[in-house]
Amino acid sequence: MPALYRLRSPFWLAAALLCAGLAHAWADEAKPLRIALIEDRTGPLEAYAKQSVTGFRLGLDYATQGSMSVAGRRIEIIEKDSQTRPDLGRSLLAEAFGDDDADIAIGGTSSAVALAMLPVAQDYKKILIVEPAVADSITGAKWNRYIFRTGRNSSQDAISNALAIGKPGVVVATLAQDYAFGRDGVAAFRTALASTGAKLVDEEYAPPATTDFTAAAQRLFAALAKQPGEKIIWVIWAGASDPLSALKALDPERLGIHIATGGNILPALAAYKAFPGLVGATYYYYGIPKNAMNDWLVAEHEKRFHQPPDFFTAGGMAAAMAVVTALRKTAGRSDSETLIAAMEGMPFETPKGTMIFRPQDHQALQTMYGFRIAVDPALPWAVPVLTHAFGIADMNVPIENGR
Repeated sequence: MPALYRLRSPFWLAAALLCAGLAHAWADEAKPLRIALIEDRTGPLEAYAKQSVTGFRLGLDYATQGSMSVAGRRIEIIEKDSQTRPDLGRSLLAEAFGDDDADIAIGGTSSAVALAMLPVAQDYKKILIVEPAVADSITGAKWNRYIFRTGRNSSQDAISNALAIGKPGVVVATLAQDYAFGRDGVAAFRTALASTGAKLVDEEYAPPATTDFTAAAQRLFAALAKQPGEKIIWVIWAGASDPLSALKALDPERLGIHIATGGNILPALAAYKAFPGLVGATYYYYGIPKNAMNDWLVAEHEKRFHQPPDFFTAGGMAAAMAVVTALRKTAGRSDSETLIAAMEGMPFETPKGTMIFRPQDHQALQTMYGFRIAVDPALPWAVPVLTHAFGIADMNVPIENGR
């Protein structure tokens, strides 16, 4: 072998290896970004799930200016229906990470389904952004470092509602669903209400599919009837049942008892028309936030679907904005350690304004909205009129994962 070749061959070998390495890196960068959407598209939370998916797709459209790519990577969406079944949600997430090679997952709708999926994210060491499930334990006792949540948690719901209705001289009883969403919500509400000077005297829980609320209502009435002061039943409920109308039919006003509750989707707000003046706090109503992104969402949703965006549409868009913001921050890298480092403490814009992922538990801190119900005859739903915006600094949202 010529001496010159022998001297140069290590150089050419190193150059070849460098080129191969760069080619491999470019190939990785060019790989599509695969996002699994695992939502309860069938079952009692079907409407919520469909809104979340619509909002997520609109959010990607907005964030990428219609290109469906970020940092040089084309975005592919894999949709899966967990059917409000925790076991199915768990297996679908494993399928998404294991068989579909998803980089990131979004879900679930039900808190029970979301809780079942948390260990799967830890097993596969991949990011799960929880949207819109609410239970505190998702970013609390059951949390792991691969979990981020763009949706509000039970404490944010509870604290904002407690601030909206609580004051000295107010006496409250609660009606909630008997599973993680309801139990966590009331626990957080109980703690938040105590700081307002109001008093909680009874808690009633009913199965999620309950349609006859008579027995629970009678117990609530009995607990409140002899109490002095302003008497309120605060309802925390999700799904197709209508406890508000059921309570009203039993005429609590004859006992001086009023109903209060948080916000809800537009079809559910139709029942609120029977409660003008009802107060509470909400995560979102399309007419409340004043910012360019919400203006776009309202206009685009009305153009495409001939109706305004709803409660969980905004949440789905927030999840999309979090994903795109993170991928731009990492220059397209989607390995979990890089994403976690980028997302902890990360602010990102949403239709509600700025959210921030709290480093300790990855819960999105965000504004909530106090409201009073007004009735507009031109609309089929009641209108939550803003009374107070509860900002991040107004709500001392507890950290419950011990971190």
